[in-house]
Amino acid sequence: MKPTSIQIIEILKKAGHEAYWAGGCVRDMLLGVEPKDFDIVTSAKPDEIEDLLEHTIPIGKEFGVILAVQNGHNFEVATFRSDSGYSDGRRPDAIEYTNAEEDAKRRDFTINSMFYDPQEDKVIDYLDGQKDMKEKLVRFIGDPEERIKEDHLRLLRAVRFKNNFDFQYHPDTYKAIHKNAHLISKISKERIRDELNKMIMGDNAEKGFEELYELGLLEHILPEACKMKGVAQPSIYHHEGDVWEHSLLALKNLTDEDFDPDPLPEEISLNLRWATFLHDVGKPDTFKYDEERIRFDHHAEHGAELATQILKRLKFPKKGIERVAWLIEHHMMVVPLMEMPENRKKHWFLLDGFPELLEIYRADALGIDPPDLSAYHTLKRLYKHQIAELKLLPKKLISGTEIMKILDIKAGEKIGQILEQVWEEQLDGKIKTKKDAIDFVTKLKGKN
Repeated sequence: MKPTSIQIIEILKKAGHEAYWAGGCVRDMLLGVEPKDFDIVTSAKPDEIEDLLEHTIPIGKEFGVILAVQNGHNFEVATFRSDSGYSDGRRPDAIEYTNAEEDAKRRDFTINSMFYDPQEDKVIDYLDGQKDMKEKLVRFIGDPEERIKEDHLRLLRAVRFKNNFDFQYHPDTYKAIHKNAHLISKISKERIRDELNKMIMGDNAEKGFEELYELGLLEHILPEACKMKGVAQPSIYHHEGDVWEHSLLALKNLTDEDFDPDPLPEEISLNLRWATFLHDVGKPDTFKYDEERIRFDHHAEHGAELATQILKRLKFPKKGIERVAWLIEHHMMVVPLMEMPENRKKHWFLLDGFPELLEIYRADALGIDPPDLSAYHTLKRLYKHQIAELKLLPKKLISGTEIMKILDIKAGEKIGQILEQVWEEQLDGKIKTKKDAIDFVTKLKGKN
């Protein structure tokens, strides 16, 4: 991708235009991070860009943005411009083609305002972006409130940049975010979701959520999570703090390799991170203080319902919502699993989500002071020992349709129960072939 982006710059420059890398890719390069995308800015107008490059798509031509497709890669190529009027809090009402310096001034933060000429190995910096990079400072360009009112999503972007890069806020940036936090409610749920996903997948996610609360943003995005703040926990188990502090600590420990350099999932997925952060979101509504201690009866089931509501509101995909809800609903069953019969253990081990379920338990246990990981380590060893053998088992030896035909019964709950019985017998090694399964079901004929 990088060599192709340089080719595009060469084409534009040979035609007499200025052309540079812009924004995030320059920032990442200066941070020592390999850029994922290489956006290009140029003095060439959109029609000229289309004429010079072979394959283009006018994705935002009215805003001076053309998508260039070259060597199997996509690049946004934008004409230098200044913007005016943001009546929808997202897009400019009008643009004017201008020069590189004015284009830099229309951007959000100084660390995103720099350009880079890869041919001359030169950073073009009009707004002290390099200085702010050195100080690790997130600073709005110009008047912070004006930048926020142009695009309200910048409220979240500031928090993400600050924490993902382990930076700090310029005082004016912090004050402006706090003052205008309510504007985030005007942003589409999809854009909020995407920004939160980038935050939770980055470093220091727990600090990011703490600051979303502190700055007044979280109450407009995740009011259910805010309720965890100040909810006491039983002192016999929890010394780390309230439900909110426990949840953030669990999220932090989920990705801390010092605690487990060999987690079961190949990667700590987006779904697992959200499930960990929200695993106790049901506690505030189920708080109960009886004669013995604080309790949260059925908080896992209620938490799964709340998480489903939250993620639906944020327009998450259906499969992701289902996995997060399932992890939250069952995050308390790891210890009881230790006492289950072997065939029931095998049933759980074969579930697609079991490795993540074990990891959310680990993060939960590490979020407690003092932590107890004995059940985690025992089940992890048992799982690794048995899973290779278990995965050799056929997943299905008989269908519901076949059972209906053998027993001459209609579709219903009974079919599912029989399928489960067959599966349990299979896990115990009592059913090994399709004939065994048919014989087992046939013997049930007189009992139904």
